[in-house]
Order: sequence, then C-alpha cells, then structure tokens
Amino acid sequence: MRNYELIYVLRPNLEEEAKTAVLDKVKGIIESSGEVVKVDTRGTRKLAYEIEKLTEGYYVLINFKSTTEVPKEIDRNLKIMDNAIRHMIVKLDEK
Repeated sequence: MRNYELIYVLRPNLEEEAKTAVLDKVKGIIESSGEVVKVDTRGTRKLAYEIEKLTEGYYVLINFKSTTEVPKEIDRNLKIMDNAIRHMIVKLDEK
C-alpha cells in the first residue's frame, strides 16, 4: 500500500450535515481497500483566488494508505460532487 494525502475544499455555506456526508463518503471509499491515517478539518479559510465567485472555502486534509485504484475513485467522485470546489491527491514519498 502507498501513502497518499488528499486535500479538498468545500463550499463555505454548507451545513454541517453536508460536510459530514462528503467526509463519510470519502472515508468509505478509502476504507474499501485501504486505511485512513489522519483526518484534519482545517475549517473555513480565505481562498488564494476567487473560485466560482467564492472567496472562502472549507478545507479538509486526509492522510491515508491504499492501493493505486482508490485515489482514482476519490478523484472521480469529487469531480462530480457539486459541494466540492477543488481537490488534490498527492502520493507521498516512502522514507
């Protein structure tokens, strides 16, 4: 299994239930063939630049271990979610 880091940005005006639903969906995809190492909800922060007329976003950082298929599935799901405005998955170096 490889180590990955996922950060995604949600719309800042979402209710808590919607934020939790997105997190649960992502965690469910990871746990299908991997494990969640750490979840860090960064909260609402100012964006570096305006995205879809939004100046703030709700940031979540997840470190996880999984096979190579899981990041592809997470990417596919986050691309079609209306609540997610940006995301990035990075493979971490083995030390």
